[in-house]
Amino acid sequence: MTRLVIGLGNPGPEYLGSRHNVGFEVVEHLALREGLLFEPGAHLDGYSGPNDFEFARAHVPDVLLVRPLTFMNRSGDVVGPLNTWNGGELNSLLVVVDDLDLDVGRLRIRSRGGHGGQNGMRSIIGNVEDETVPRLRVGVGRPTTDAVRHVLGQFDADERPLIDDAVARAADAIWDWLQGGDLQKTMSRFHSRWSLDLKERS
Repeated sequence: MTRLVIGLGNPGPEYLGSRHNVGFEVVEHLALREGLLFEPGAHLDGYSGPNDFEFARAHVPDVLLVRPLTFMNRSGDVVGPLNTWNGGELNSLLVVVDDLDLDVGRLRIRSRGGHGGQNGMRSIIGNVEDETVPRLRVGVGRPTTDAVRHVLGQFDADERPLIDDAVARAADAIWDWLQGGDLQKTMSRFHSRWSLDLKERS
């Protein structure tokens, strides 16, 4: 069975580097690191669902890195059909998503949970009708004004290095999960590592 890593974001140059697009950044970083190229969704063999996404395939292990192109609040329109095509097993899926409730650069992996007000997760959970959607949350900080303006805006200059570091660390955790296949072990290993990193920075 193929493992699906879904990085959430909004398509278009105007959203490049925004807080909402950090999921895109993680899968793009992983694809670049592993020498993988993104292709149009229409090129995915055996798939006949909506093809408004791009994917990069790695064969060892068999994995698709996916960027939905539906805009954030319709992410489930891509993730649901792709998950069905892949056999419907949510434990073969990992969604990478921005999170307002985590400080900038903080990372957390969860095997299930509600959408927490994140519209991409809301769309995915609504589409698959199940909250057991594994996700890697990347902290983008709490807004000081309007939440929509915050997530669609750019990171501050002092935040950008924290996010670049978080993107690389998130990619490491994802690759660990892809190689081992045990999300609980990855959670245990990397949550401990991330907590230690925070102590060393403080």
